[in-house]
Amino acid sequence: MAGRPLASPRQKAKNVRKPGASWISKRSPDPAMAELQQAHPLYAKDRDLVDQLLAVQVPADGHLVDLARLLSRYEGFPGAEDLRDDLAKTLRLWTLSRDELHQRTRAIWAGGYRPGAQPVAEAVGSGFDTADQDSP
Repeated sequence: MAGRPLASPRQKAKNVRKPGASWISKRSPDPAMAELQQAHPLYAKDRDLVDQLLAVQVPADGHLVDLARLLSRYEGFPGAEDLRDDLAKTLRLWTLSRDELHQRTRAIWAGGYRPGAQPVAEAVGSGFDTADQDSP
């Protein structure tokens, strides 16, 4: 083995990927926990959304639904502690408990809420397109 240094068993262990894990943190202070940490595939998108939620002073229905959805998504997930911490912080900022959030979101869904569906105001025209036409 000329020119190639031998890797120690510890270095080899750092490069091993556990089945089902998309990423293993090498920065965890507890080596056993490092093997359990995963990166969620939607982390980047969810991080942006959590940052937006943290900036909201008075949450609208969509904000409440997003918070409940993300809490559910990351509950028990082995990783993304920063997201879970910020979701809990958002609950505190909005002075809500998890039970209150779930009661409100159940009422929102029961009221017919659908994500992305904004109420459409009826168009009220001025009649401009017909007023200046020459009639035969």
